[in-house]
Amino acid sequence: MDREAKEEYLVVIQAKDMGGHSGGLSGTTTLTVTLTDVNDNPPKFAQSLYHFSVPEDVVLGTAIGRVKANDQDIGENAQSSYDIIDGDGTTLFEITSDAQAQDGIIRLRKPLDFETKKSYTLKVEAANVHIDPRFSGRGPFKDTATVKIVVEDADEPPVFSSPTYLLEVHENAALNSVIGQVTARDPDITSSPIRFSIDRHTDLERQFNINADDGKITLATPLDRELSVWHNITIIATEIRNHSQISRVPVAIKVLDVNDNAPEFASEYEAFLCENGKPGQVIQTVSAMDKDDPKNGHYFLYSLLPEMVNNPNFTIKKNEDNSLSILAKHNGFNRQKQEVYLLPIIISDSGNPPLSSTSTLTIRVCGCSNDGVVQSCNVEAYVLPIGLSMGALIAILACIILLLVIVVLFVTLRRHKNEPLIIKDDEDVRENIIRYDDEGGGEEDTEAFDIATLQNPDGINGFLPHYGRGLLGEISQDAV
Repeated sequence: MDREAKEEYLVVIQAKDMGGHSGGLSGTTTLTVTLTDVNDNPPKFAQSLYHFSVPEDVVLGTAIGRVKANDQDIGENAQSSYDIIDGDGTTLFEITSDAQAQDGIIRLRKPLDFETKKSYTLKVEAANVHIDPRFSGRGPFKDTATVKIVVEDADEPPVFSSPTYLLEVHENAALNSVIGQVTARDPDITSSPIRFSIDRHTDLERQFNINADDGKITLATPLDRELSVWHNITIIATEIRNHSQISRVPVAIKVLDVNDNAPEFASEYEAFLCENGKPGQVIQTVSAMDKDDPKNGHYFLYSLLPEMVNNPNFTIKKNEDNSLSILAKHNGFNRQKQEVYLLPIIISDSGNPPLSSTSTLTIRVCGCSNDGVVQSCNVEAYVLPIGLSMGALIAILACIILLLVIVVLFVTLRRHKNEPLIIKDDEDVRENIIRYDDEGGGEEDTEAFDIATLQNPDGINGFLPHYGRGLLGEISQDAV
């Protein structure tokens, strides 16, 4: 029996009694027989040749087309798997099985290029997933078909010769000098000319320019490696015939170092020399720095000014760690005679050509304890009693000033408190004017008025002589 030809059968069964003799009774029933499926049929492609077309700029993973192999079986016996078994596009395309629709989906794995190859031929196979060994002798349970894929031309953007560019330039390069070059082409058959430009969002300071025709990058402003070692810009390539077709490429520009910075002290040093120090004692150790970055590292040379080579007070010593030690030549330094010494030091690098600078070290003479701890570096502090520090002196002066202010305020308030509100008679200048309306008796009247009344109240014993009446009258009138 063949389920694919007829799946269901109806059988009528009759039963008779009396052995089937005449006069007996009978009954009938219908029996339904359904055939179950076995995998006895291979898959078969509906057509032996399939044709598909795809544009060259299609996105990777896009479904190009579908192929289907039919199987007369049902259920899992009809399930088929698809594979690409031969052809010239086995690396560019892949085929996957759709379990629901029972067909094969052809997808793009790698980019296409119409200008390189315009068509591909694939041989695909469909095979049953579940094989019944009872029917394996009937032949292979698989089928094959041919797939032709035609690549269509598309207007593609320009293609740079490299996905990234790395350029190098010395920081002392001349303006308008060529740093490097980028190239790009139009992959289409029409081959449109290309114009180059710089994405100014990546070059806000406009330090670089590019030739629009040949892609040569030039220097527009001076470079300084000490400020920025790397510059990352983006170059844009645009088709002249179709401005919508553009491509971008990153360009990294490394600034190479040149010896254009002189070495100097690593920090502002101030050395302290103890009055009770010993000859040969290290006063200060200094180090230098250089903004440049030589390939072999920094190596500094230290020296004194020519006129100070025979310095009677100090000498220098180069250390293995590229630092410098300043040593005292003798003892007995006295800050009352000289409080500060200035020691100019010449620092040279090992560049080509070498650069040098002069840095001055300030050396202060200080009073120190027996174990070399600095206590005071001021000349004024030298005359202070032993054991009295500058902090203690400042505290004492502050207390004295505060006491003086309190005393002055107290005396001032006390005087204002004791001062009377009414002016004393002897302080009232109005009482020095005497009003008297009597008329004198003439020259003979010497007893009518006591002239002592007009005398200054502060006069000796308040005594005044008597005068004649005539003169007294005139004085009296004047007083009035």
